[in-house]
Amino acid sequence: MLVDSHCHIQDEQFDADREEALARARQAGVRAFVVVGWDLESSRRAVALADEHSDVYAVIGVHPHFANTWGRRTRRSLYRLGHSSKVVAVGETGLDFYRNLSPPEAQRRAFREQLELAAELRRPVVVHSRQAEEETLAIVSAYEREMLGLWPKDRPLGQMHCFSGDIALALQYVQMGFLVSIAATCTYPNGEKVRSVAAGVPLRWLTVETDAPYLPPQSRRGQRNEPAYLMETVEAIARLRGESQERVSSGTALAAAWLFGLGDLGEESR
Repeated sequence: MLVDSHCHIQDEQFDADREEALARARQAGVRAFVVVGWDLESSRRAVALADEHSDVYAVIGVHPHFANTWGRRTRRSLYRLGHSSKVVAVGETGLDFYRNLSPPEAQRRAFREQLELAAELRRPVVVHSRQAEEETLAIVSAYEREMLGLWPKDRPLGQMHCFSGDIALALQYVQMGFLVSIAATCTYPNGEKVRSVAAGVPLRWLTVETDAPYLPPQSRRGQRNEPAYLMETVEAIARLRGESQERVSSGTALAAAWLFGLGDLGEESR
C-alpha cells in the first residue's frame, strides 16, 4: 500500500494522459494521491480532480514562488475552497530563498497568513523550505506555540515537504508535530543528507512523495516524474533503514492517513 503524499497531477504536463497516469500508479500500488496546489487556480483544479476521484485528495494554497499573488481575494477564495470535504491541508506554503521568484517579505506574509488560514480551517499545513531553514524554523516554531491547546494532541500539525535539511532539523520538526516527507532526491548521488533523514526519522513520522511532475528518481532523470514511480523511493528508503519494502510502504501510508485524515485508508491497513 502506497500513498503519494505530495504530487501535482493537475499540472498541464499531465493534460494529455492524466487518467492514464493515475491508472499506472494504481497498478503500481498507489492507493491515494494528495494533489497540491501552488496558486489559486491550481488549487481549484486540485479540488476539481479530487471531486472526480475517490482516491484523490486536495491541498490548497500558494507556493512561495507565487507569494506576490497573495492577497485578500486569494485568501477569501481559498477559505471557501477549504470547506470541501476533499481538502485535507493548506499549502504548499513556506519560504524559498534559493530562487526568490517572489520578494522575501511577500513570502513571509503569505506564509504567516496561510498558517492562520490552516488554523481557521482546522487543517494541517504543507510547508516548503529551500535555503530558508532558520527563518522557516522560526515561523513554524511560533505557529506551534500558538496552536498549543488549540490543536488536537493526537493529530500532526503538518508536513515538511521534500525535506532537504539534516537529521537534527528533521527531529526538531518531529518534536513540533510535523511529519517529514521524503522524495526521490534520496536516490540522487548528492543526496547524502536526505538519505540520513530517511534512515533516521521514526517511521510513524515519515511520508513519501513524488512531487510529480518534478524530481524523478535517479533511474528516470530527465523524464517527467509521475506517481507510478513512488515505489522506487520506498525501495531506497527500505534499503537505508534495513527494513522491508512492505513495512516502509505501509508505514508511510499510515503516516499520510494520520496526517491528512484519510480514515478509510487507515482502517483498511489494519
